[in-house]
Amino acid sequence: MKKLTVAVVFLTAIFGAAWASGSGDKSGSAGGALPIKMTVRLFDQVPDMNNAYWKAYQEKAGVKLDVEWIPDGDYKTKLNLILSSNDIREVLVANNSNDLNNPAFINAVQNGAFWELTDILGDFSKYPNLKTKVAPDAYKTTRILGKIYGIPQSVPKVQSAPIIRQDLVEKAGMKMPATMTELLDVLEAIVKQNPRMIGLVSKQDMFLQSNGGLANAFGVAKPSFNEEGGLIYPNLKPEFTKFVAFLRDAYSRGILSREFSVMKPTQATEYFQSGAAAMMINESARWCYPFTQTLREKIDPNAVAQITPPLQGDPGSYAIAAGTGVVDQLFISRKVPREKVLQILDYFERTTTDAYYDLTTWGVEGIHYTRDAKGYKVVTSQRDKDLGSSAPWQVLPLMYNPYMKLDSTSAPEEYNIAQRKLFFDYGYDAKGIPDPFSIITSSTWIQVWPRHQQAWAAKAVQAVVGDISLEDFQTYVDGLNRDPDIRKAYREFAEAYKAIYN
Repeated sequence: MKKLTVAVVFLTAIFGAAWASGSGDKSGSAGGALPIKMTVRLFDQVPDMNNAYWKAYQEKAGVKLDVEWIPDGDYKTKLNLILSSNDIREVLVANNSNDLNNPAFINAVQNGAFWELTDILGDFSKYPNLKTKVAPDAYKTTRILGKIYGIPQSVPKVQSAPIIRQDLVEKAGMKMPATMTELLDVLEAIVKQNPRMIGLVSKQDMFLQSNGGLANAFGVAKPSFNEEGGLIYPNLKPEFTKFVAFLRDAYSRGILSREFSVMKPTQATEYFQSGAAAMMINESARWCYPFTQTLREKIDPNAVAQITPPLQGDPGSYAIAAGTGVVDQLFISRKVPREKVLQILDYFERTTTDAYYDLTTWGVEGIHYTRDAKGYKVVTSQRDKDLGSSAPWQVLPLMYNPYMKLDSTSAPEEYNIAQRKLFFDYGYDAKGIPDPFSIITSSTWIQVWPRHQQAWAAKAVQAVVGDISLEDFQTYVDGLNRDPDIRKAYREFAEAYKAIYN
């Protein structure tokens, strides 16, 4: 799952007038649509802003959007170029885990690149939707330098779960796993029946990006403090070494591919939906239905891709990647005149509703979906052509909806309802513990960790494949934890944590 937002409290604010220079677009919405220039992340093909959906959306919202769509994989590089040139569009999206831990972005905030919105929003009496229809505590967990700079974009607190071939579990004479130990036994049984199959694949690097919550089964997400009271970084905790030991066991039992550490996201997806992998992590749960359909068409008419129950490792700890309910923030350039800032905030306010969530998810009735005899939505082929998978969600705050990453627009609504029930009956939302490092950072850590990250990841891979012992890996980690700069960062983490949670 992606990490969510950041609270930076240790960077000295040096506000520069240069960021606020420039006349900006003084046009407003009076007498016509409000023009807004935006830079946002893209996960699809670049949409045709003149198609039926985008015409309907802009007309309903009263805006004329000029969107710079940047592929997600290139976003940080492009963002740094934008910030270095001070060529910031009126609204810019920043991803909370990648961009708000980016020194260039934090420097831009410090130097006055964006409107500080704390006083403008005030008690939210003029913005009730932005107050009540976003994730709980969104404005507590998204502050930068203790203030509100961005409007949060919502996602479910838990977006993903391990997706497994349930049909292969049953063919192996096993039950769906409920613990990490059972998971290895189940995957080993499947691989023994299917020798050419990989047991587990991940869409992201499990050390440098995300491990799909698997490490949390060993207590990694729970805050731990050193003898100085510093908050220890999750990957450098003994609990993370337990996760490395889990992967080492999986590797020795033939469950992990030998190429697990260099596998690309597209490869992992292709492995799973082509029937070459038994389980996949770091993919949203809404893909269970399309994966099932693809597998049935190409591999086995009885195939079923399904989420596992929450996998318990240590007592009270589960393999769940939980966040705060915020993924990105929408920042308004300081070049925009105050009058237009208020107009843009009005646009955000009126689109943070159930009606706009429905529109951005399903499109226009009669064009992008129809209704069956029960009144359930049934998408047309035009829906995916015009909306894609997520582009409509990138240009507005989006109302918080816990089903956002569960529902598949390609699935019958009865299927989605059943998946919602399964997910919440399993207790994914209740059992997930948000990683505190998804909302805190320190100026020292931003500078120090890049010097060690690649070497640390390489050591972790060596421990998994057996090139070094677990004791050697832990000794290496202990050395990092004694580093004076890292210990300083831990003290800053602790202060940031207390500022939010006390």
